[in-house]
Parts: sequence; C-alpha cells; structure tokens
Amino acid sequence: MIDEAVALLACPHCGAGLDADPPTLLCESGHTFDVARGGHVSLLSGGGGKFTGDSTEMVAARDRFLGSGRYDPIMDAVADVADGHRILDVGVGTGQYLARVLDTVGDSAVGVGVDVSKAAARRAARAHPRAASVVADVWTALPVRTGVIDTALSIFSPRNVPELARVLAPGGRLVVVTPTERHLQELVTALDLIRVDEHKTRRLGDSLAGTFDRADRRAVGYTMSLAPEEVGAVVGMGPSARHIGSADLAARVAALPTPIEVTVAVTVSVYRPAAV
Repeated sequence: MIDEAVALLACPHCGAGLDADPPTLLCESGHTFDVARGGHVSLLSGGGGKFTGDSTEMVAARDRFLGSGRYDPIMDAVADVADGHRILDVGVGTGQYLARVLDTVGDSAVGVGVDVSKAAARRAARAHPRAASVVADVWTALPVRTGVIDTALSIFSPRNVPELARVLAPGGRLVVVTPTERHLQELVTALDLIRVDEHKTRRLGDSLAGTFDRADRRAVGYTMSLAPEEVGAVVGMGPSARHIGSADLAARVAALPTPIEVTVAVTVSVYRPAAV
C-alpha cells in the first residue's frame, strides 16, 4: 500500500491515523494490523463483521462481467462527475470503478476501497497501484480519517450516511449509482430475479435529506446484447445469486434466446454536504 493512501485511514479501535510499517499498519496507540500477502488489510473493529458480503463466486462473476466492458458507460459517467485526488469507494467490490476514477481524475489521485467481503478486498487490492483495499463493515464507523475525502463513491451499495458525511472534506461530493425499475428488466422477468424497489429513488432522497443536497443527476441508459455466459455473470454478481443455485440458474439461462437484448438503466447522482 502506498503511503498516500494509508494516510487516509484511521484505526478502527481508537480513531487515530495509521502509518505503514511493512508488513503492518499501526497507530500511535499501538494497535497493529497485518497487510495480507494479497495487499489488502482488515480493519474490522471486532472479530468479524455482521455481514459477510459477496462470495468468491460472486466476485469472480463481477470481475468477468465488468471486465467485458458492458458497464463501461456507467464507469465513464461516474468518473466524469468525480473530483479531487482523494477517492473513497464504499462497497468497492472488484475495484474496477475506483480504478477508472483514479485513472480519470489524475496521476496524483489516491484511493481507498472498503468492502466487508474478504474475497472482494483481495480482488480490489489488485485493481490499481494507487489504491488501498480494506475489509471493514460499512454499517459501523468507517476506518477513514475525518474530512479527508474529496469524492466518495457508492456504486449499487448500501450507504452509511453519517459516516460518509464525516469523512468528506469541505466541498467534497458523494456519487451514488442506483438502478431504475427498467434495469435488466428482461432478465428480471424471464429469470424471476429480485426486482428493484419502485420507490428506490425516493428512499435514496429521504435517506440523504438533511445531510446532503443533490447537485447533479444524470441517467445512463442503453441496451446490450448478451450471450449466455454474460447473462450468467451479470446475474451471478448480483443479489439474486444468493437465492438461485448455480444449476438452477444455468437451466434458466439455457432457456433464454441467444443472444438476448437487455436494458441498462441507472441513475448517477452527485450530492454535496448540506449547508448548515
């Protein structure tokens, strides 16, 4: 991990800043954290998180699908609205969105990717040389210093609103990507997948109200023609993968037309800390 990224981190036990002393990170109170051989570090505040996050299979499916370029327009839209040189991705997954942002905003940018999934953290540690990969529970205090982040990303991820507000620097921004009801609608209907809540946009606004003000909102929509293996990957990386067995999913996918036209429909929103 590069020192500039470590400088954004905080001890999950006492909140003090962390310094790199390879192969560990340590704080001034003497708490130490081993950096895994793969490059990620666990900063869970207890023995383990409440949630386990994405499985190894889900992470592999996400890596395959995002690596295919099918979601590049979403990545480009996120990178276009990001700003500053200190980037935090909460629910970083495989790290591809964070890597795209770091490559776009400039050579001086550094990033921190946080995910409760160890499988995701292992993959994200390889996503970009200027990013630190951290295992942490986003529903507890983020292991990030107060007021040091220029852009925080929440890409199809849960949001701990008070913590996101705490870590943002003055003038910082929160970039949120959410699916609309039309997102992957052909697969949702044909494969009986988990549906997007029709009130998702309103609930997002309600959850941020009083803490953040919306500064920008843009729709990203297009269609993609997917082969069966791509359908398996996009379903396998999402929440429905937790409820459909691999054999069952393969059978459902095999019954689909080949290729199948699928709708992408998401909203990229930018929020600023609310004026006090």
